[in-house]
Amino acid sequence: MPRWSRGVSAIIATQGAIDADEEDSSFAIAAILTLGAIALFVFPLVAHWLHLSDLSYGLWAGLGIDNTAEVTAAGAMYSDAAGKIAVLAKTARNAMIGFVVLGYAIYWARKEQRQEVTNKAAFLWQKFPKFVLGFLLISALATASFFSKDQLTSLGNLSRWAFLLTFAGVGLRTNIRDMWKQGARPFIVGAVGEVAIALLTLGLVLGANRFLH
Repeated sequence: MPRWSRGVSAIIATQGAIDADEEDSSFAIAAILTLGAIALFVFPLVAHWLHLSDLSYGLWAGLGIDNTAEVTAAGAMYSDAAGKIAVLAKTARNAMIGFVVLGYAIYWARKEQRQEVTNKAAFLWQKFPKFVLGFLLISALATASFFSKDQLTSLGNLSRWAFLLTFAGVGLRTNIRDMWKQGARPFIVGAVGEVAIALLTLGLVLGANRFLH
């Protein structure tokens, strides 16, 4: 599973786009969640040490942490304002999942030298993660005030139950013994990537903050 598929939703979407092995995707999800749990404690500590503002920290958490749930928690641990900014930044990232995964699917097909695609439109539609369309549609409707406050609350509760079922499904197909056989190398690669991205996004946030002030 490629390191570029950051976050559980991105991993699931990429798995379908490149026909990845379910065992590999389960390992990637487990690694993402573990590293995200560590980030919950590391990000606020570093932010307090650097005296980051709510805006700077929220952007950093939203850009540097993979999974949406952990982004939300990490932002809220700093402040309510930082939590809202973190969720906004992560939402913008989520909206781009479909296009990134689609681009990677095309790259992967060429890399593997698969049979030439005869119907490009059908290929693109097959590989595009359909849940992204639902995400964009609901976001647009919510922005246009199509739903009442109570309806938005109900939809939020429904989405949490849907995520719960999804994670339960991932757990049912995850074999810890098989993951252990893969060794520590995939997890180390993921950890190094997480640290590199965290430092890169922190540098970008600090640089943008200095430029704007």
